Amino acid sequence: MSPEVHGSARASRPIVGRRRAQVVWREARRDPARVVIFLLLVVVCAAMLYPFVFMIVNSLRSENQYLNGAGFSTVSWSQLFANLPVGRELLNSTLVCVASIAIILLLSSAAGYAFAKLHFRRQGLLFFAIIGSMMVPLQSIIIPVYVNFANLHLINTYLGAILVYAGFGTPFATFLMTTFFRGLPDEITEAAACDGLGHAESFWRIGLPMAKPALATVAVLQFIQIWDDLLVGLLFLQEPTNRTITVGLGVLSSGRVVSVPVLMAGSLVSALPAVVVYLFFQRYLVSGLTLGVNR
Repeated sequence: MSPEVHGSARASRPIVGRRRAQVVWREARRDPARVVIFLLLVVVCAAMLYPFVFMIVNSLRSENQYLNGAGFSTVSWSQLFANLPVGRELLNSTLVCVASIAIILLLSSAAGYAFAKLHFRRQGLLFFAIIGSMMVPLQSIIIPVYVNFANLHLINTYLGAILVYAGFGTPFATFLMTTFFRGLPDEITEAAACDGLGHAESFWRIGLPMAKPALATVAVLQFIQIWDDLLVGLLFLQEPTNRTITVGLGVLSSGRVVSVPVLMAGSLVSALPAVVVYLFFQRYLVSGLTLGVNR
């Protein structure tokens, strides 16, 4: 490229930039509400990202550096892995989450298909009871549940925690799956019946494959809920060998001397899996929440 052409190209870039700025400014003057919404989104984004920035920065400091507000070190991470079996607790959290979500998906998808495509007596009353159970606070029934599970010797076992999470998560998942299956045309199930498929075969071969977005939505929401839960894990998984990561952090923070950088490192380890799952399945989450409405 000749110097004349290169110079003209560089001169044209500021002109294009000024023209874009003028266009944006004219659009902002015509629609000031868009500018206000953009500024509000920037403020909300900063407020949401600040805790993660705080955790990352302070997890890379020692206790003295945290108190002085300057310097960086990895000593807090070493203390975290020395005082807490992070790998074991992450494995426990993964086991409890995967097993609970598997039960929730199986029960809620089958119940949602039945409520949406089948007709039986007391259907509306039963569905209303399931919806009503969503309104009951967890704290108000956790003690009776604990007593019943203690009588069944299910305390400090993976099975007990999995059943509790599945029991509390199935009502909302059933409501979501019912909403999705009601959006599917009845002609699909009628055509399946004409081909000789029963209700069970129609559910497995037609309903479930079409419900992948809704299943992904339920899985993501329940994963975040179960992974971040502390109350159920603290009551039903009290042994050090089967604690989840959130319970381990709760026990670690209950000591007399608490190192804030160590807690920030542990909180970052605990939060990252839920954030990664949400970011990875974000598009499935949005499509699953809106698919039943758009149909």
